[in-house]
Amino acid sequence: MATIENGSGTRELAGKRALVTGGSRGIGAAVVRQLLDAGAEVLTTARSATGTVPEGAAFVAADVRTRAGAQALATAAQKMLGGVDILVHNAGGARPHRGSSAIPDEEWQDALELNLLAAVRLDSLLTPGMRERRSGMIVHVSSAAVPTPVAPFLHYTAAKAALENYSRGLAAELAPFGIRVNTVSPGRTATPGGEATREQWAQLDAVDRDVAAAPIAADGSVPLGREGRPDDIADAVLFLVSDRASWLTGSGLVVDGGEFHRG
Repeated sequence: MATIENGSGTRELAGKRALVTGGSRGIGAAVVRQLLDAGAEVLTTARSATGTVPEGAAFVAADVRTRAGAQALATAAQKMLGGVDILVHNAGGARPHRGSSAIPDEEWQDALELNLLAAVRLDSLLTPGMRERRSGMIVHVSSAAVPTPVAPFLHYTAAKAALENYSRGLAAELAPFGIRVNTVSPGRTATPGGEATREQWAQLDAVDRDVAAAPIAADGSVPLGREGRPDDIADAVLFLVSDRASWLTGSGLVVDGGEFHRG
């Protein structure tokens, strides 16, 4: 991967301090690598160490689904980085069910905690420092499936829809302080987590795995001819946290090869 430099030959995020949740594999790990390549100092987190954290990044185990976990992570970020200039909330996910009525209350709550409230809590803990510095970049990773939800994942897409609404409101609130808030919405992407979720879906009713892999597109295809790579999503994140996106806030980038947004 090429090092990202600005016009003067300096890595464009040199001197920036970044926190990435869910950064030990898949999209999160790709985001961590690209931030490091661009010169940022990076701290990442997951519920447990997996041995796959990109080299050069600091790691702390934390469960961001809980208020205590979010607080512990924010405290660690302050101690290890001295503050956070870039916050990327990538942690997310949910287990599929046969329909909305089969989703138990505790999994609705878990989906909200992980996909919405974890971001809300970390933002509230870390934006005071950004306000003081009158600078900051926040990216919330959502889902391209939000506009076209399907029953097995209603808890997940409902939480992500709320995340997008919250992100737009937060962007307006924080803009006067020089803080930008945007979302990136991935489509079908080749990651360990995505693969596991598709396998779970395929096993619900022993449906064909290829159908589970592309449930939204009626013809089962992605217009650009392939599923996404983690770096496709990380590219979008890197753009949004860079000065190249200095006049973008309250926006959302859909990165899905045309699968979900073809209207």
